[in-house]
Amino acid sequence: MQHKVAALLVLAFVSIPLHPAAAASLPDIKISPSNTVPECVTPGRMLAFLKSRNADLNPRFESVPSEYMRQGELLGVRWDFAFYQMILETGSLSYRRGNRSSDVKPSQNNFAGLGAIGGGEPGESFKDIPTGVRAHLEHLLLYSGEKLENPTADRTRKVQEWGVLTKWQARFTRPINFGDLAAQWAPGSNSYARMLDGIAERFVEFCEQPDPRPELAEAVRRDLRLAAARAQQPSGAELARRAIEAGRAEKNERPSALGAQQTPAQRPLAAAPPTGDKASPVPFKVLNPPVPEADGPAPAAAVADKVATAPKEREGKARTAAQKSGAAEPPAFQVASAAGAAKQAAPAQAAPPAAGQKCRVWTASYGGQKALIIRSVIDKVVNYTVLDVNDGAEKREADAFIAAYAKDGTITGEFPSQTQALDKAFELCPEG
Repeated sequence: MQHKVAALLVLAFVSIPLHPAAAASLPDIKISPSNTVPECVTPGRMLAFLKSRNADLNPRFESVPSEYMRQGELLGVRWDFAFYQMILETGSLSYRRGNRSSDVKPSQNNFAGLGAIGGGEPGESFKDIPTGVRAHLEHLLLYSGEKLENPTADRTRKVQEWGVLTKWQARFTRPINFGDLAAQWAPGSNSYARMLDGIAERFVEFCEQPDPRPELAEAVRRDLRLAAARAQQPSGAELARRAIEAGRAEKNERPSALGAQQTPAQRPLAAAPPTGDKASPVPFKVLNPPVPEADGPAPAAAVADKVATAPKEREGKARTAAQKSGAAEPPAFQVASAAGAAKQAAPAQAAPPAAGQKCRVWTASYGGQKALIIRSVIDKVVNYTVLDVNDGAEKREADAFIAAYAKDGTITGEFPSQTQALDKAFELCPEG
């Protein structure tokens, strides 16, 4: 992206020759342990600096400093100098060249003149401020030599695909800095690097003052902490993949839950009927296989996991568990309401399996207190999965479960607790 520097800016610095040390004194584009943003550079001070240069700053641009910090930290770019370059490119967000408007308009959210090559060409437009800031920072990453996957700006994509910077970047045996970028960004100008350095020097006086808006920096840091925490948490697909691999390693037909063995009410999403792919078993927990009775009474929480062979005994244990835990008597079976829109093809009441047809009862959980019964038929076996769902997210969670584990399944009931749903599931499928 090569274009001329705004006429006003060239006139302002044309008398100042570019000292060879000026470019070298500018920092590397990418953040590293030895190349970090000074602690005093905060969104609050950046906003005050911006307003000191543009008294008529459009209020909608007040979030720009915070976005440079947020996106810069995520991408690993020296966002302070990226911000200074934004000031240089946009005339401190006035988008003016002296007494006339620049080719790029404020509504474009284009903070680096991406695609604006002069001659009235306005360049690219971005849907909002965060997207525009990210496009600028990604373009800086491209200059640093990093390859980008699906860059935001079309200009960035073209420069990368065409290899415009490849030969230039091959000359460097050290990290590319903002001084190097200045010479390539505005070829023919001997002042671009000096102007960047001059803006940075003027900011120093704001570093020496208290932060007028410390809450802005704290809000960004909080967002970054949350983003880091989310990045460390494996996705549902990753959890499923891990469990499938664990199941394959065990080489048996009773793979364990995704985590440690837990009671049905505590178990994470781990109980799901197989989907027909015998080579890729899905972690599950069948609740009514033939199992020997243990000595002594079973704990209430374990009733659903250890079931007697006789249907009446099994049903009675589930009701006893509900009474011991203080739960209300299981209500009459009802058709799902809030979650019923998910593949709702079930009759008013779910029918038990046909005579001679095998069935199984399973549990799965998204961690909620409500429970749905999902009926599916796989390999001629009728599966009733009691799925714990979160209030308000029933449809979304049921849809996701059906798509992943119960193809063509239907929701046949909604209950206020897992115990009551299990009671009905055992009524539908009493066999061991």
